[in-house]
Amino acid sequence: MSQENHVNESIINEEVKEFLEKGKRTDHMKYLPDMEVIQSDVMDKVREAAKNYDYSLYTEADVRRALSHDYKTPEDFKALLSPAALPLLEEIAQCAQKETRKHFGNSIYMFTPIYIANYCENYCIYCGFNCHNRIKRARLTYEEIDKEMAAIAKSGLQEILILTGESRKKSTVEYIGEACKIARKYFRVIGLEVYPMNSDEYAYLHKCGADYVTVFQETYHADKYETLHLAGHKRIYPYRVNAQERALMGGMRGVAFGALLGLDDFRKDAFATGMHAWYLQKKYPQAEISFSCPRLRPIINNDKINPMDVHEAQLLQVVCAYRLFMPFAGITISTRECARVRDNLVKIAATKISAGVSTGIGEH
Repeated sequence: MSQENHVNESIINEEVKEFLEKGKRTDHMKYLPDMEVIQSDVMDKVREAAKNYDYSLYTEADVRRALSHDYKTPEDFKALLSPAALPLLEEIAQCAQKETRKHFGNSIYMFTPIYIANYCENYCIYCGFNCHNRIKRARLTYEEIDKEMAAIAKSGLQEILILTGESRKKSTVEYIGEACKIARKYFRVIGLEVYPMNSDEYAYLHKCGADYVTVFQETYHADKYETLHLAGHKRIYPYRVNAQERALMGGMRGVAFGALLGLDDFRKDAFATGMHAWYLQKKYPQAEISFSCPRLRPIINNDKINPMDVHEAQLLQVVCAYRLFMPFAGITISTRECARVRDNLVKIAATKISAGVSTGIGEH
C-alpha cells in the first residue's frame, strides 16, 4: 500500500461526506488571532524527518545493527519501526524489557482519569466527543469535582489526570485551574489532557498545581490532519504540534506525546511522535517525557471505525521502539486495550496504566 495514500475509509460517514462537499474550509496551517506563535524549528524538523522516512528501505541487518547499539540513534529508531523488524519482534521485546527493568525496575505507576466536562467545539470526524456527535454533554461544578476527587483519593491513588472536551467557552482556563487547586488537596501528581493553550496559560495552570500535560497530535501528516479535523481550534495543525513546547515554556515538569495509531500510516506517525519527543528532550533536558500509544477504536454512533493494519504485533513493535529509542521515557497504555494486551505490554515496556476508568462525567 502506498505510504502517501493510506486513507482509513472506516472513518468517513455520510455526514462527513456532506460536510466535505460544502466547499472551502479554513487554512489548517494558519494561526488564529488568539494563538501564540513561538520561535521554534522543532515542528519543521519533525515534519522533514517524517517526510524522508522510507521504512521499506530497511533490512534485517539494519535492525540487528540497531539492536547492537547501546544508545539508539534516529536511524536505529527508523529500523526498529520498519516491517523488517517484525520477524525479530521477540528479540526486540527482550531488549526493550531489559531497558525497562534497568531504568524503572518492576514499578508500574497507576493513575485515574477524571472527565470534568465533555463539551467540545471541534469537528474531528473520528472522535465520539466531536461537536456534531449527538451525545449527552455535562460539566461538573467545583463541589462535584471535589466530591469526585475525594472518592478517588480514598482508593489510595496518588496521581490524577484531569480531562475536558476541547471547549474554551465551557471549560475555561480558570475553570481548569480551579480543578487543579482542588486536585492538589488530594493528589501528589496532577496531569492535564485538555485543549492546547498559550505558554502563559500553561504557566497559570502550573501555578494552580498541574505537573504535566498530554497532547495527542493524532497524526503528523499535515494534509491528512486537514481532512480529519474539519472545524474548531484543533484544526490548526502547527498550534497543536507546538503545544508541548509551550507547556514546557510555561514551567510544566513533563509532557506526553501520542499519535492515534491507525488514522494514517502508523509507522510514519510513530516515527514522527518519537522524533518530536526526542527533539524537545534535547532542547529541554530537564523535561520528563512520556508516550501514550492509543489505537483507533469505534466511537458512539460509528461502530465501523477500525485501526486498519495496527494489530497487536505492530502495537508491541511501536512500544518497544519507543522504549529502546528513549529509555528514560514513561509509556502509558490505554485501558481501551484488552487486559491480555495491557498485561503483555506492561511486562515488556509500559510503565504507567490507568485504573478505575470512566469516560462519563461524574461517574467516580
